[in-house]
Amino acid sequence: MLENERIADELDRMNHGGAWHGPAIRETLEGVSATEAAARPINGAHSIWEIVLHMTAWAEEVGRRLAENARSLTGEADWPIPRDETLEAWESARSRLIDAHKRLRAAIREFPHSRLQDTVGGTDDDGAPDSFYVMLHGLAQHDAYHTGQIAILKRALAS
Repeated sequence: MLENERIADELDRMNHGGAWHGPAIRETLEGVSATEAAARPINGAHSIWEIVLHMTAWAEEVGRRLAENARSLTGEADWPIPRDETLEAWESARSRLIDAHKRLRAAIREFPHSRLQDTVGGTDDDGAPDSFYVMLHGLAQHDAYHTGQIAILKRALAS
């Protein structure tokens, strides 16, 4: 199995189940209502909804970077604000996250294995360029981190 296929598999487990770190994103979001997703049970923390939109933005951004080798996510594009807090909008936000990850996994599988060590266009927050390999593993780490935040927010809502 090539490394890009391993990374896509890691993201698949992180999204659907069987991840080493614990419950997958889908499992963690099960049973979360629109009201709960919009709530702020921890003062100063993002809502579950905001985290879902942020994770979606990054899955889409990494997909763009694979295709276009460019960096462009800034400001509200990084942390989108829920504009409509209805059940339909929440279901759409969850579906968009799942779809963004599905498209990304397909793009990773198609990405040339030989280019994983190439530098992604632009630089990251510290001004240093990253390889596609580092970026893809970074997204997996990013998603694990935010899935943990969602789990904590769910516990706070339950208490």
